[in-house]
Amino acid sequence: MATSVKVAVTGAAGAIGYAILPRLASGQVFGPDVKVTLQLLELPGAMGALEGVAMELEDCAFPLLEGIVLSDQAATAFDGVNWALLIGSKPRTKGMERNDLIKENGPIFVGQGKALEAKAASDVRVVVVGNPCNTNALIAMMNAKGIPQNQFSAMTRLDENRAKAQLAKKAGVGVGALTNVAIWGNHSATQFPDTDNAKINGAALTQAITDKEWLQGDFIKVIQQRGAAIISARGSSSAASAANAAIDHVKAYITKTPAGDWFSAAVPSDGSYGIDEGLIFSFPLTSDGNCGYSIVQGLPLSDFAKDKIQKTLQELRDEKAVVADLLV
Repeated sequence: MATSVKVAVTGAAGAIGYAILPRLASGQVFGPDVKVTLQLLELPGAMGALEGVAMELEDCAFPLLEGIVLSDQAATAFDGVNWALLIGSKPRTKGMERNDLIKENGPIFVGQGKALEAKAASDVRVVVVGNPCNTNALIAMMNAKGIPQNQFSAMTRLDENRAKAQLAKKAGVGVGALTNVAIWGNHSATQFPDTDNAKINGAALTQAITDKEWLQGDFIKVIQQRGAAIISARGSSSAASAANAAIDHVKAYITKTPAGDWFSAAVPSDGSYGIDEGLIFSFPLTSDGNCGYSIVQGLPLSDFAKDKIQKTLQELRDEKAVVADLLV
């Protein structure tokens, strides 16, 4: 096992960065014996705020925090890193179409992909959180061809966590009772939170939740629109829950998946379930505990599920077409 790890975090002075950095530094993620160096990237205009974040990290006196690097240059922030959490991206503003957001953020991830290829450690794992995260991950991956594609992923664990919480509430159980909840497709309003193979306390979920109309209607709508609902309620986007999901995502990769369960992440498709090869698509996955993952094969999918998966697949195809000129 590694005794130290270098972790890059982009957009590190933002709300998600502020929520995730203390947990990365504390030993929560990589364990109580692994020293952590945080290499933090921000825009030039946010470097003052980033210096304040670094002061707070120092004042926490984390025994495992070996060093902090602050930079507005990707090449510096990514130098030798084993993990790159790409959180920073331009937010969607009022009246902005999704395709406009994709075009605005695309060049950022071209540059970051190139910098990762040039400077990151050979074992780097790249996790894209900044939205639209699936297509941003695709752009970064295609601009870092020297890094194996299976070392890139985009985060749909927040959607999985949201789904588990809503299902647990409906069934009147703790979230820990839920297993085998899968998110398919894009981290967007077309994502498909699949409960057909989900379990509660080891038994089919449908034994505890018999309301099929809710499962195929309001439940899916709540998960697909949860981010927008949070923005409406608190005036800004998810931060603590997104940071928590990013931590869950990393831990799922470095921890062996319990037998019979899986977790959700968007990874380059290998053609499984008829998904276009190379597209960054969320599947149910298992991990070998050393960052090696496999797409769960052979899951039965209802016609309803297949239709939902086709819709989110088409959206990702459309997004890919928008940024075709960035996919060198």
